[in-house]
Amino acid sequence: MHYLLELYSPKPAWLALDGAARQAYFATVGAGMAALSGSGAEALAMGAIDGGKLHAACQRFYAVWRFPDEAALDALLAGIAATGWHDYFDTVNAAGPAVDFPAHLAQLAAV
Repeated sequence: MHYLLELYSPKPAWLALDGAARQAYFATVGAGMAALSGSGAEALAMGAIDGGKLHAACQRFYAVWRFPDEAALDALLAGIAATGWHDYFDTVNAAGPAVDFPAHLAQLAAV
């Protein structure tokens, strides 16, 4: 399994859109997501970041995705970019294959 954690905040271009323009853009995003429905991409969680938590990210929103393989992850990243998402949201992506806790400790020890 591969995972993607997106952290994002609206850019001035997003803030400048009125409600109708935002809804029209969401329709574009929805159409793009429908095209990826057979890839195996699974949205696990999305929401607003709680900035009051210890070491909170500076971004305002997050999304957590799971994928059966790297190809599905790459397809989602390409699909997101194709919608113009990055014109409206400053995004940081963290992605990679999942490992268990002992394997992750080994990754940390190897650095």
